[in-house]
Amino acid sequence: MKRYNVAVVGVGAVGEEMLRVLHQRKFPVNELRVFARSSREIVVDRHKYSVRKVSPEGFEAINIALFAGTEGEKGAAVTYAPEAIKRGAIAIDNGADFRLRKDVPLVVPEVNPQDVKKHKGIISNPNCSTIQLVVACGPIHKKVGIKRMIVATYQAASGAGRAAVDELNRQSKEVLSGGAVSEAKALPARIAFNVFPQIGGFQKDDYTTEEWKTVNETHKILHDNKIKITSTTARVPVAVGHSQAVYLETAEEISPAGLRQLLKKSKGIKVVDAAQGEKGRSYPQAIDAAGGDDVLVGRIRKDPFVKNGLWLWVVADNLRKGAALNAVQIAELVCGISS
Repeated sequence: MKRYNVAVVGVGAVGEEMLRVLHQRKFPVNELRVFARSSREIVVDRHKYSVRKVSPEGFEAINIALFAGTEGEKGAAVTYAPEAIKRGAIAIDNGADFRLRKDVPLVVPEVNPQDVKKHKGIISNPNCSTIQLVVACGPIHKKVGIKRMIVATYQAASGAGRAAVDELNRQSKEVLSGGAVSEAKALPARIAFNVFPQIGGFQKDDYTTEEWKTVNETHKILHDNKIKITSTTARVPVAVGHSQAVYLETAEEISPAGLRQLLKKSKGIKVVDAAQGEKGRSYPQAIDAAGGDDVLVGRIRKDPFVKNGLWLWVVADNLRKGAALNAVQIAELVCGISS
């Protein structure tokens, strides 16, 4: 098997997860280089990595460069992806800077793998919440068409980085100890024992950047700008695992039973859903998704008042399938590695 020189740029929560996924999936690495703003040693799952200060010259002879960019911020990819491409690498960027450029494919391997072939040196990884949404809804759109999509997300603190998780832990301890709760710094509001409907800054029509990502990225990945999509994104006091309540109006009718069967046969999805009449109740939770690769789907049911209206509950690990795993799967696609 051919082996590849791989660079991972960034060692935050997503960067560490990229290193973990590369190891767990036995990606055929010849040489692995890890870059960040400063050099140091890190340990991920008892594996030691030497982190080098990022520089253009560091990408010499690199085949695949994985950029673990922070969502919504212009990070290393803006400066160094062109340098990596210039030296022959294919850059896969987890940040938001290139996603909506017409000449950059935005790829979820289970949904639009063919778009990888359109790359000109760089491929974008979609937003974490978009990835799990299109994995769940892609097969539905292909089978019966989606006319309308209403999405409410309940997103974990880790979607805002390690500092946000630290803030959740610190504030939770402060609340439980009965002391004063420290000021929010990593997030726009207190996260401990709280939920707030703001992820990103506010933009057109008073939607946040995260809500517009849901709209624009889903349109691009599904190749259909006619789907009417609206979204509310909220931050919840969960460390890992994004949850979504997804309402769909389809062009053609499909029963909940038919939808369960469709999703059970679809790649990257695990249906966790007890049908009416079955013993007990089952549905996916954030704690079920944490550490796993699948997008979990449950609470599949019809809208009793709207023809072709359906509800889904969708959960996934935002650091794995929502970021690191999807990026490594794109690298596998590029390299012709079957997963």
